[in-house]
Amino acid sequence: MKTLRPCLAEFLGTFYLCFAGIAAILCNTPSVGGNSGLLGIALAHGLALSVAVNVFGGESGAHFNPAVTCGFLVTGRIKLNLALAYIVAQLLGATTAAGFCRAIFPLEAVVGTQLGLPLPAPWASTGVVLTTEFILTYLLMTSIFGTAVDDRGRAVKIGGFGIGLTVAFDILAGGAVSGASMNPARSFGPALELMYWQWHWAYWLAPIAGACAAALVYEHVLLRPMKPAASEPRAMRA
Repeated sequence: MKTLRPCLAEFLGTFYLCFAGIAAILCNTPSVGGNSGLLGIALAHGLALSVAVNVFGGESGAHFNPAVTCGFLVTGRIKLNLALAYIVAQLLGATTAAGFCRAIFPLEAVVGTQLGLPLPAPWASTGVVLTTEFILTYLLMTSIFGTAVDDRGRAVKIGGFGIGLTVAFDILAGGAVSGASMNPARSFGPALELMYWQWHWAYWLAPIAGACAAALVYEHVLLRPMKPAASEPRAMRA
């Protein structure tokens, strides 16, 4: 039960993010009729993540992203066995969300968008994709530390909102370049449903590298050492 509850929170939080994000992309197809565009897609991801962080942050620390979990792992804020359990839960949540979207939406929308799978623009080289995903995830992880880990940021009490907004502006900035995944689980769910693995390695490598780099910089350079409160989830402690 000690592991089940935070893992269930990670499953549900990742489902929030991926269901909202994939569904928003599928809605922006002629067969469905939506027209919110990139802004609507960015807001769907950002709002869903903001809500999920506020709902589940007290239980699991609200990672919802294997790259974020790896960032907390390299800074010693989560143990390896729990980190692995989190990642499994996140991948299951993303795959379940992708499966429901595939069942709900017309086949034309699923095929036309490749089930909302984040993919690079035709002109984007491997270097461009890796650099973009690294930067976007670096910014996301920095926002997580700054608003949800650092007591100076937590005092402002905008954690979930700040993290969701970062995902939204990252999508606006990089969605047309790399697909703005920032999250291996977000890429894994649709990829598994479609059995489409081209570029998939890049959407693990760059986000994990970006999150780990940001976590290490914030932990060892920007974070003011403070004694953690015993009642707080390990992942959110400063």
